[in-house]
Amino acid sequence: MKNNHKIKRAFLAAFPYTLPIFAGFWFLSLAYGIYMNVSGFSFLYPMIMSAVIFGGSLEFVAVSMLLSAFAPLQTLIMTLMIQARHLFYGISMLDRFKDMGWKKYYLIFGMCDETFSINYTAHIPEDIDPGWFYFFVTLLNHLYWFSGSTIGGLLGNYIHFNTKGLDFVMTSVFVVIFLEQWLKEKQHINAWIGFIASFGCLIIFGPDNFMVPTMICILVFLTIFRKPIQEKGDTLSS
Repeated sequence: MKNNHKIKRAFLAAFPYTLPIFAGFWFLSLAYGIYMNVSGFSFLYPMIMSAVIFGGSLEFVAVSMLLSAFAPLQTLIMTLMIQARHLFYGISMLDRFKDMGWKKYYLIFGMCDETFSINYTAHIPEDIDPGWFYFFVTLLNHLYWFSGSTIGGLLGNYIHFNTKGLDFVMTSVFVVIFLEQWLKEKQHINAWIGFIASFGCLIIFGPDNFMVPTMICILVFLTIFRKPIQEKGDTLSS
């Protein structure tokens, strides 16, 4: 009973932190589920992908991957580059997850941008178990995305308005991430690296082939200029 009480207290402490995520996740995940449906996929696709991949931007990109020619190497590189920032998240949470037991494996799997932000910055009361707090933040955010994607996939069959342009949701996600990063940084070295690399690769490789070279260039330049970026106060975790 004491253990159940501890778990309940951790849930009640974690839940309010996830409410803003619920609002954002449900809008995007519903759009993702509908987008998958109007692209010709059964609701099972967004349901399973949201449960197993749990990476919003990657899941949107995966739609075009599924509709294009079979290219496993390009898909692997694209996936690694889009989710590479999670390497930095994981390093930041190594000490916190060290003694979490079985929960550690789910916390590693379920770490997304929003979950990392809460778990890394939240002030957890001393009487709340941190492991269960982290677990419920991760689980709730995962459930928000999973349920929204599944419902969106189901509702897509009953939507009769013009869904042309719905895939622009993915573009808007990246724009919001870029603007958030721009406002957060003291200097804008990271943003300029991304902008210049994207524009240069777009010119050189064309609109159909510039994505992977762009992300490789960004990774290379961030690695080369890591020290001056850190000295100027910019972050590399995004």
